[in-house]
Amino acid sequence: MKDRLKPFPASAVALGVAAALALSLTACERDQSERVAERAAYDYPETRRQDLVETIHGHEIADPYRWLEELDSEEVRDWINAQNELTFRHLEGLEGRERFKARMTELWDFERYSVPSEKAGRYFYRHNDGLQDHDVLYWLSELDDEPSVLIDPNRFSEDGTVSLTMTSVREDGEYIAYGKAEGGSDWQSFHIRHIESGEDTGDFLEWIKYSPAAWTHDHAGFFYSRYPEPEGDPLTAPNEDHRVFYHRMGQDQDDNVLVYERPDRPDWRFVPEVTDDGRYLILTVREGTDRRNRVYYMDLQDPENPSLDGTVVELLDDFDGGYHFLDNDGETFYFHTTADAPRGRIIAVDITASERDNWQTLVEEGERVIRGVNAMEDFFVVNYMEDAHSRLTLFSRNGDAAHDIDLPTLGTVGSVNSGRDGELFFSFSSFLYPTTVFHHKPGDWDEAEIFRQPELSGFDPEDYVTRQLFYESTDGTEVPMFITHRRDIEIDGATPTLLYGYGGFNIPILPSFSVENLAWMEQGGIYASANIRGGGEYGREWHQAGVRENKQNVFDDFIAAAEYLIDEGYTSPTNLGIYGRSNGGLLVGAVVNQRPELFGAALPAVGVMDMLRFHKFTVGAGWAPDYGNPEVKEDFEVQLTYSPYHNIAENHDYPPILVTTADHDDRVVPGHSFKYAAMLQYKQSPDSSSPMLIRIEDRAGHGAGMSTSMRIEEARDRWAFLAEHLGLELE
Repeated sequence: MKDRLKPFPASAVALGVAAALALSLTACERDQSERVAERAAYDYPETRRQDLVETIHGHEIADPYRWLEELDSEEVRDWINAQNELTFRHLEGLEGRERFKARMTELWDFERYSVPSEKAGRYFYRHNDGLQDHDVLYWLSELDDEPSVLIDPNRFSEDGTVSLTMTSVREDGEYIAYGKAEGGSDWQSFHIRHIESGEDTGDFLEWIKYSPAAWTHDHAGFFYSRYPEPEGDPLTAPNEDHRVFYHRMGQDQDDNVLVYERPDRPDWRFVPEVTDDGRYLILTVREGTDRRNRVYYMDLQDPENPSLDGTVVELLDDFDGGYHFLDNDGETFYFHTTADAPRGRIIAVDITASERDNWQTLVEEGERVIRGVNAMEDFFVVNYMEDAHSRLTLFSRNGDAAHDIDLPTLGTVGSVNSGRDGELFFSFSSFLYPTTVFHHKPGDWDEAEIFRQPELSGFDPEDYVTRQLFYESTDGTEVPMFITHRRDIEIDGATPTLLYGYGGFNIPILPSFSVENLAWMEQGGIYASANIRGGGEYGREWHQAGVRENKQNVFDDFIAAAEYLIDEGYTSPTNLGIYGRSNGGLLVGAVVNQRPELFGAALPAVGVMDMLRFHKFTVGAGWAPDYGNPEVKEDFEVQLTYSPYHNIAENHDYPPILVTTADHDDRVVPGHSFKYAAMLQYKQSPDSSSPMLIRIEDRAGHGAGMSTSMRIEEARDRWAFLAEHLGLELE
């Protein structure tokens, strides 16, 4: 096929920085096999094998490493220590390790900002001065004021393992509710702080996941959702029976009012929100990771004296699409929905006559995918995706297109917030454009002001180039891919290349700026990102083409991306590495099993590796919309064909693999990676000299809330491993 090739311009904004301070890593000049053969054999720790075989749906399934799921076991802790000792011994011997760390530390030392939000005449945003472990929350009254520190999570713990999560400012701007998470866990505790004094009230709520704090307009307290205290290990026990409570300031959690529960649906999750007029409690009802949802509401009647015992009305209960509540005008509710519109539309629903025939479509579905919508005083701000990059358009409240917001280049609009009197803030980034926050004054849509813009040491975007191209997958589907590299490198068919993918849960992988990726490219490596099916780049249909019985499409798309890079002369199998996290870790594990000869190294991170037991831990059962349910025979039969743990070949000679996980990951529990790594080591051919290693971070989780220092050290080890095994070498 003829490629549709798009140049991806460098940043249009001058960053005013010095010339590149590149480390001198170049393509290895000697044969890769010689290099690997020089390494001593890997003496893997002894890993006990259980004689455990189950018959599931007529299949005999061996699970010899199930004991590695017991995270609080002393035997498992000993195994972790032994594996880390071997892994770090290998990593510490790699030439580029400390130099990668030094350069990434230098690159990472730049100011970063979130998009401001406004409440009661105050602006709130997060800022990191460079190498702080966590972003600090600030507030100010005017945009040109000197900001005041409100919450500094770097003071939460000495080792940087406690992070700031949710924040919610009370309607009058006097108090803020905020969340803390320890050790990278998804579990949060909620607290309340007085904004002027910076003093906490002493309120303490726990066992909270996936919930904001939704303040009522009487200023007395907020709605939130929580799980019951888990039975057994909180890091592995299933999470069921989400319930909605109301917390009054100063009240013990045991005395909180239970507002809504559904014991008949233990898999449901509730996200509470109070409308801007204070009249209604909105409950977004979710089933696992399914992008379809329900919407219920409760009329609080008098916002200044809300009733907590009203009737919960099941407004949108057909579970036929995604419904995102935007705003209300009295009894008219506005939603961004995919119901009858896989690419999205905006509708108005009169809650007194909510039948579908009465819905009013304000913004029709189009060719572009609506990624998100924000409601302003007079406008809807629509964040579109077009071929995996962003467009930003304003529509009037009656649905008329009003204005296109100019963006600096092809890239990604991240957060969008509207402030006082209809002003607009949004963030923008691309592979070569560090995240910048823009500000439009009310009514001035022609020219954006830069609210905050970073400067990086030794980085000039003009030294790099990004191209978007389209390649054919196995079934002829056109798949987009971005390729970014230094402008002056020679593309000679042997350039060390890193291919990244995700392909799941309707999540689009859009252009974004990454210091880690820059450190790889700066040394002459190519970075490629494939927008494979299962993601959300082209809406619900693209997502559904990569779920359940269609999951193999995801792997085929990724394999086709690798073949394209090889066939078009970018790289070779020996020089091609692959990387993915979470669902992307599953992706890497599956394709290495299916096509090991295509790759020179693999980095599966925090991956879902046991597709037959994922549903038994924490929130795993909620992934069934993408993966299917292993308790159902038809789903099980599909999962068994690609489950990384169960499809490792006997006497395999796979490329070098570095598995990464963390001992406090309670989203994809680390037992997945433990069992997978143990099986890799056990089944490896005695003639293979490829390392099968696992790096296990202590006091960290799935990735959110990880400190800057931890991120740098993990990235250092990834790139040093790739440099060693893909042929990058210090000059």
